[in-house]
Amino acid sequence: MLAILDQAFAADVLAGLKAPIPAIPARWFYDKRGSELFDDITRLPSYYPSRTETAVLEAIMPEVAALAGPGRAVVEWGAGSLTKTPILLEAIDPAVYVPIDISGTYLRQSARDLRDKLPWLDIIPVEADFARHVELPGAIAALPKLGFFPGSTIGNFVPGSATDLLRSFRAELGTGALLLIGMDRVKPVERLVAAYDDPEGVTAAFNLNLLERINRELDGTVRLADWRHEARWNDILSRIEMHLVSVRDTSFEVLGDRFAFRAGQSIHTENSHKYGPRGARVQLLTGGWTPLKEWTDPAGDFAVMLARAEAERSAP
Repeated sequence: MLAILDQAFAADVLAGLKAPIPAIPARWFYDKRGSELFDDITRLPSYYPSRTETAVLEAIMPEVAALAGPGRAVVEWGAGSLTKTPILLEAIDPAVYVPIDISGTYLRQSARDLRDKLPWLDIIPVEADFARHVELPGAIAALPKLGFFPGSTIGNFVPGSATDLLRSFRAELGTGALLLIGMDRVKPVERLVAAYDDPEGVTAAFNLNLLERINRELDGTVRLADWRHEARWNDILSRIEMHLVSVRDTSFEVLGDRFAFRAGQSIHTENSHKYGPRGARVQLLTGGWTPLKEWTDPAGDFAVMLARAEAERSAP
């Protein structure tokens, strides 16, 4: 019997491979190996988002701390390795920290590492798929809350799904909560493609690891040599797309179901939407968050925004 998350993985993979345009949600990249590879990606010279956002966070923390105040419960969705999180936690004096991630093994190890670094902080890790509603620990119910969603992870979701996700965050945190979110900006196509197709081949390994996971966890028979990684810029939708492209006619099984792909056909595995300033604000507003403050690096490559869940209003 598959565990609940494994059942969700199986359902998404089978439905995605049977779809008219085959696609698998990007959240399934992040098993232990995928999480490790993504951490490697963030350190690559061509991958500007992570280091740029880190520099912005380091610069703005005194202002964020003044706006947020002490004693909040910090909730981070898709916490991963928690590399940027200490910048926030050390600045704002929170009451408790709740990291949420789909990769339980990686999450627990990251939480242990963070406890070693911040022994004074109460940490309550939650293994869950944050793309679905998450029940937060009862221990934080009465505390003021600050959501943390760095890395421009919001860009992985198409606008409608991003709106639903932001509304879910609002429902989880409640009226009056704050949200600190990173959003990548539109920039020259050459820089964007290079960030998702590095010459070192780490992003390719990250993408192909999804097929390895299917083989390992879902009795897959995918031949990895039949597939290659490809990053594309979709200008009309303002996003980088990652695809796994078949290099020859190929077929395989997943949990007993058989699939066939022609040479050149692809499985769409990730989107990374890029925002202009106004588009970013509208996205937050449609999700129920009122922008309060926006910061960028000097070149304007990446934005970090602070927003509040204001009381619902039916009129201006």
